[in-house]
Amino acid sequence: MQKKELFPVTGLGCAACAARVNKVLNSCEGVEEANVNYASATALVTFDDSKCSPDALRKAVEEAGYGLITDAANEEEAAEKERQKQYQALLRQTAGAVAGALPVFVLSMFFMDLRWGQWISSVLATVVVFVFGRRFFINTFRQLRHRAVNMDTLVASSTGVAWLFSTFNLLFPDFWLFRGIEPHLYFEAASVIVAFILIGRLLEARAKRKTTGAIRALMGLQPKTVTVIAEDGSEKEVPVQWARPGDTIVVKPGERVAVDGTVLSGGSYVDESMLNGEPVPVFKESGSKVFAGTINQKGAFRFKADKTGNDTMLSQIIRMVQDAQGSKAPVQNMVDRVAAVFVPVIMGIAVLVFAAWWIFAPQDGFIHGLLCMVTVLIIACPCALGLATPTAIIVGVGKGAKYGILIKDAASLEVARRVDTVVVDKTGTITEGHPEVVDQYWAPDAESSRNVLIALESLSGHPLAEAVVKAMALPGVQVEEMVSFENIPGKGVCGIYGGVTYFAGNLDLLRSNGIEPPAEMLSCAGRWLADARTVIWFADNSRALAAVAITDRIKPTSAEAVARLGRMGIRTVMLTGDNEASAAAVARAVGISEFKAGVLPQDKALYVKELQKAGHKVAMAGDGINDSAALAQADLGIAMGGGSDIAIDTAMITILSSDLMKIPEAVRLSHMTIRTIRENLFWAFIYNIIAVPVAAGILYPINGFLLNPMIGGAAMALSSVSVVTNSLRLRRKKL
Repeated sequence: MQKKELFPVTGLGCAACAARVNKVLNSCEGVEEANVNYASATALVTFDDSKCSPDALRKAVEEAGYGLITDAANEEEAAEKERQKQYQALLRQTAGAVAGALPVFVLSMFFMDLRWGQWISSVLATVVVFVFGRRFFINTFRQLRHRAVNMDTLVASSTGVAWLFSTFNLLFPDFWLFRGIEPHLYFEAASVIVAFILIGRLLEARAKRKTTGAIRALMGLQPKTVTVIAEDGSEKEVPVQWARPGDTIVVKPGERVAVDGTVLSGGSYVDESMLNGEPVPVFKESGSKVFAGTINQKGAFRFKADKTGNDTMLSQIIRMVQDAQGSKAPVQNMVDRVAAVFVPVIMGIAVLVFAAWWIFAPQDGFIHGLLCMVTVLIIACPCALGLATPTAIIVGVGKGAKYGILIKDAASLEVARRVDTVVVDKTGTITEGHPEVVDQYWAPDAESSRNVLIALESLSGHPLAEAVVKAMALPGVQVEEMVSFENIPGKGVCGIYGGVTYFAGNLDLLRSNGIEPPAEMLSCAGRWLADARTVIWFADNSRALAAVAITDRIKPTSAEAVARLGRMGIRTVMLTGDNEASAAAVARAVGISEFKAGVLPQDKALYVKELQKAGHKVAMAGDGINDSAALAQADLGIAMGGGSDIAIDTAMITILSSDLMKIPEAVRLSHMTIRTIRENLFWAFIYNIIAVPVAAGILYPINGFLLNPMIGGAAMALSSVSVVTNSLRLRRKKL
C-alpha cells in the first residue's frame, strides 16, 4: 500500500546535504518519490510500505551520515528537541568563536610584527578553528567516508589550509626568507572566517525558524487536556489523546475546543478565525459542528466527539500544510541538480585558481594563489541557492493557512499564477448555499396535495428540495410514503402516490411530460425569476399544481471578489444547473458577464475542457460532489469551505471558508510567492556568478584588487541570511 509521510531530518549543513539525502532516499527500494526540504529540514517520502519501512529509510539516511526521525508518535516533539539542542550548540560555538576571533584580529592589526603576538594569535586561532569550528571538520570527515562533499567541506578546506600555511610560516619562516618571500600569517583570516560563518549559520537558523512559524502556531492550537463526562456523570480532565469518538465533552468559557464534534446542549459563540480566517465568531447550538483548535467565548456547551487525534480537521490542515511546505516547485529540480555538483565544482575551480596564479605570476603567485583559493572556497555559497525556493514556499503556504487557504503543493502556486479564467458554481459559492422558500402559488383545490410534495422533496436530498420540506413540513402533519420514486438529473424528481404520478422540479420536467402550466402561474413565476429567485414546479400527470419561489442570498463579498479578479485580468464564468432567468439575475447582481445555466453535473467538466482547448488556464471553484469532475479537469481546482471530502481531495487549493474573496487572495498569494522565489534565485545565482570570479582575482590585473578571505566569509554568511530574510517579507505583505 502506498503511503506518504513527512520525516524530520537531522544533520543537514547545507543545500548539498539536502541533495545527498534526497538522492539516498530516492534510491531506496519501494520509494516512489522523496523530496528533502533544506529550509524545514524535513523529507516528504511517498513509498510502498510492503517493500519499504520508515526504519529502512532511517538506516539508509544514517549510513549516509545524517539522521531521520521516524517515531510517528513523538517525531515532531523529538525533532523540536533536536533542533533546539543543535541551536544551543551553535549559539555556544558562535559566542566562543567571536570571543576568540576578536583578539586575533586585534593582534594581527597592531602586534603581528611581535613574536609573542604571533604565538598568541596561533593559540587562539587553533582554538577557534578546531574547537569552536570543529563541526565543519567533523562533518567533512563524515562526508568523505561516504565519498561526498558539502558546504562544510569548503569551510574546512579553506580555514584548514589558511591555518596550516600560517602555522608552517610561524614555525619555519626561514623557508620563505631564503627565497626572498615574506612569510605572512593568516590566523586572523582563518578565525574570523569561522566566526563569520557561524554567525551566518546562527542567523539563518533563527530566520528559518520564523518561516515555519505557521506550522508551530497551528500545532499550538490544540489543548493538552480535555474535560470528559465520565460514566457516573462527573467531569474528568484527561489528556487530549485519551479522547475517543462518542465521548461527551464539556467546553467552558474561554477554552479551546479539543476535538471535532457535534453540540449536544448549551450554546455559545465560537471563534473559528484560526482555521478559516473569518473574524466573526459563529454561534453554536444543539446540532452545530465544532472543530478542534477553535476558541469558545463566553458561553458553555457539551458536545459529542466525532473525530479525535489525527482525524480532526486541525490535524488534517496541519498535514496538508506540512505536505505543501515539503513539496517542490518545478524550478527546484534544476536548483537541486546545481546544488548536488556545486561543491565539487567550486573545489575544482579553487585548485585551478591556485595553479593559475602559481604558474602565471611567479613572483607572488604562490601567496596570491593560496589566498584566492581560500577566498573562492569560502565565498561560494550553495546554501543561498538551496534556500531560495523552499523558504519562499514555506512562508507562502504558511501565510495561506493563516488566511484559511490550504495549498496542496508548490506546483499549485505556479499554476495559480497563470490562471486567466475562474469558473464558479452558483449555489454555495456565489450564493450562501442556504436556500429558503419566499413565496408559493397554488392552483385552486391543489393545496390538499401539499404532503405529496413534501414526501417527494424529502426523498430528493437536493438543497432546494430541503428548503421546500423545511418551509412546508408542519408539526403533527403525517407525510405520506411514495409507492415509487425516481430522481431525474438536472430536472427534478417524480413519484407515484395513489396511482397518480407526481412531478417536482423545473419547467422542463413538466413540459417534457406534456404538462403546460396556466398563464397566470407562468406570469407569477416570471416575476419571481426576474428577482433572481428559483422556481420549483409541482404537478401531477394532468396539470400544474403549484409553483414555489426559492431564494439563495448572494454572499456580501461575491461582487467585490468578481471585481477584484477582473482587475487582476482574470475573467469569471458562472455555471449553474438553475434556470436561465435566475442565473442571469445572479450574474447581473455580482457583475459576471459570462454564465451558463441549466448545466448538468457531467457537463461542467466538459465546459472546463472547452475553455482549455481555447487556450485558457482555468481555475474551477466548487463545493459539492457534483463539482469533483470539473475540479479534477481544471488546471487549478479550488474546493470551497464546507464542501465534500471528494471535492477537497480532488482540488489543488482548499478554502476553509465559503468566501469567494479568498480566490483572488489565493491568486495574489501565488504571484507573491513565485515572485519571491525568482528574486531569491536571481540574487543567489548573481551572487555566486559575481563573487567567485572576484574571489579568484579577476580584478587584480585591472586595478590590483584582491578580495580579503575574511570579507569573503562575511559575504557568504550574509548571502544565505538575505535569501531567508527576503522570503520572510512575504509574511508582512497584504493579500
